[in-house]
Amino acid sequence: MIGALVLFSTSVVLAQNTRKPEIGKPAVVENPVRHSAAYAEMLLLRTELDAEIEALAIDYTDEYPKLKEGRFKLALVKKELDRLLAVKPAEVSKLTLALGKMMVRKVELDTDFWILKNKYNEEHPDVKRAKRRVEIFEASIREVLG
Repeated sequence: MIGALVLFSTSVVLAQNTRKPEIGKPAVVENPVRHSAAYAEMLLLRTELDAEIEALAIDYTDEYPKLKEGRFKLALVKKELDRLLAVKPAEVSKLTLALGKMMVRKVELDTDFWILKNKYNEEHPDVKRAKRRVEIFEASIREVLG
């Protein structure tokens, strides 16, 4: 009796989790990248930036430096998220937490580089150092993603 109940419960759960497409509509295929640790790490950063930008936009104009910086950083995050979504499902195992943290750090370094470029010319030593840091992280990310 208990075995039959377990079998029945299992089949009910499976039936509830199976999504059949409506007639004339293609089946929805979930992108496995969205379930990776790297994607989650970048999504967390995007969410934090969205919240920060919304809070600042209430009190400040678009010319406020922190708002400009937040929007620039958000654009970088969206670009990296698109890059992750382009990964083939067979290569999702590459999308580790370490990769996500590298990508987050690269976005931060890229933002620092952008700020320095706006203050100084390209030949300034701080600008050169910042650019090199971004290049190092980019090379590591490329090495993982292939």
